[in-house]
Amino acid sequence: MHLGTIRDPRRAEGKLYQLPYVLLFSILAIVTGANSYRGIRTFIKVHLKRLNKAFKIGWKRPPAHTAIRYILQGLDPADVEKVFREHAADLNSSEAATGTRILAFDGKALKGSFDAFNDAKARQILSAFAVDTALVLAHIEIDEKSNEIPAVQKLLEELDVAGHIVTLDAMHCQKKHSKPPPKRRRI
Repeated sequence: MHLGTIRDPRRAEGKLYQLPYVLLFSILAIVTGANSYRGIRTFIKVHLKRLNKAFKIGWKRPPAHTAIRYILQGLDPADVEKVFREHAADLNSSEAATGTRILAFDGKALKGSFDAFNDAKARQILSAFAVDTALVLAHIEIDEKSNEIPAVQKLLEELDVAGHIVTLDAMHCQKKHSKPPPKRRRI
């Protein structure tokens, strides 16, 4: 289980609930519509008997919403991103069809991230999507003072895209980075 490789931010004495299960149950809760720490706790509470049976754990009650918040906020985002990329790569390699693959790169503004009070732009992320397996292979945040172009270049370096068809927005058809500039000779 990839979630077991994430470093636990809690002290040894404070580990009543195992981190991989808290993370997995939080993911399941969010996928089914929970949008708060209380919502995650409610999901675990409602499904506690089934979760205990399915995962062979013996939780007597769900963790408090404050405990869930403490655990999730204490995680290193880079560790979580690494684990999700590894999981996606595993799924992608086991489900990958033979032949040429199509990878779609696209940037999106995150809903609700615009802050008019602090005059902050909406946050944007760039995702790499494998069309045949319907998996997001990776994503990175687009710098506030930049655009998709440098983010795509960085993500292309990180992912193995050799032999694949890569699709991008029209923004990426600029002459500056679509082909090298011609060499000038001095006479």
